[in-house]
Amino acid sequence: MHITVIGAGAWGTAMAMAACRQTAGHMVRLHARDAAQAAALQAQRQNARYLPGIDLPNNLSVLTGPVQALLDQDPQDLWVIATPMSGLRSSLQQLQNVQAPVAWLCKGFEAGSGLMPHEVQAQAAPGLQAGALSGPSFALEVARQQPTALVAASAHAAVRDALVQAFHGPALRVYANEDIVGVEVGGAVKNVLAIATGLCDGLDLGLNARAALITRGLAEMTRLGLALGAKADTFMGLSGLGDLVLTATGDLSRNRKVGLLLAQGMSLAQAVDSLGHVAEGVYSARTVWQRAQSLGVEMPITEAVVALLDGRLQAREAVQVLMGRGPRGESV
Repeated sequence: MHITVIGAGAWGTAMAMAACRQTAGHMVRLHARDAAQAAALQAQRQNARYLPGIDLPNNLSVLTGPVQALLDQDPQDLWVIATPMSGLRSSLQQLQNVQAPVAWLCKGFEAGSGLMPHEVQAQAAPGLQAGALSGPSFALEVARQQPTALVAASAHAAVRDALVQAFHGPALRVYANEDIVGVEVGGAVKNVLAIATGLCDGLDLGLNARAALITRGLAEMTRLGLALGAKADTFMGLSGLGDLVLTATGDLSRNRKVGLLLAQGMSLAQAVDSLGHVAEGVYSARTVWQRAQSLGVEMPITEAVVALLDGRLQAREAVQVLMGRGPRGESV
């Protein structure tokens, strides 16, 4: 396959490397927006900022310049957008006339519009056959070829098949799923819940509290997903429970780290600045909450995280709000 990955951050680089390593011998291009970064990647054959110490495969080409120039070159079998959520719409608009499948790696709801990625695509590039590649995964572990499982989600079989063909291999399993709504809700909400879990651990509330928070968080995620038309089973899979557990408990999780730092008394600005990477949960928490409100879906953990990020609650106050809720049945 001929594959182009747009976005040379940690995730874009890791997935471009994963595609290069497949036995099928894919020809992979990695597009970096910044010319200086592209030159460094090509010269060092490493992404020193995001994945230091891991060599790029020999069959990975690094490119820069206008994306339009890439469209005028050899036809591609798959385009992968590896930008943050904020860059998805513009990337889709640039690719709106391509004939090959297009997939995105970002997770979240678009700020302002409150749309999920596939809803953004329906507005920005409705003619594309497109979908999402998601699931419990840290870029560093994928780059190191540590075992990982992902979900290829799309309403189009051609997109699901292309993603499986591009990335499925000995160290990376890719499972197809038609429920793109459920997959995207899981990918967005788990980041918000990871902030809450990091807060819980940072306050040293114990393992019981962590287990309760993750479990009730999964219930919130499922409620929102069902209201948006997702299938319940999706939330017991890789992009629901799997991604939630990883992001809420893994030491490589940026969203969890935000919660830990807030518990230590850092301001939100200090916590975000210390990361050096994007923590999508910080930007999508309010959008998730607003979408839930518009549907009449109760999400108390998400609501508390939003209040915390807005500065309306301090760390321990947010916990008190959650623990002070009245009794109810577990299914509620």
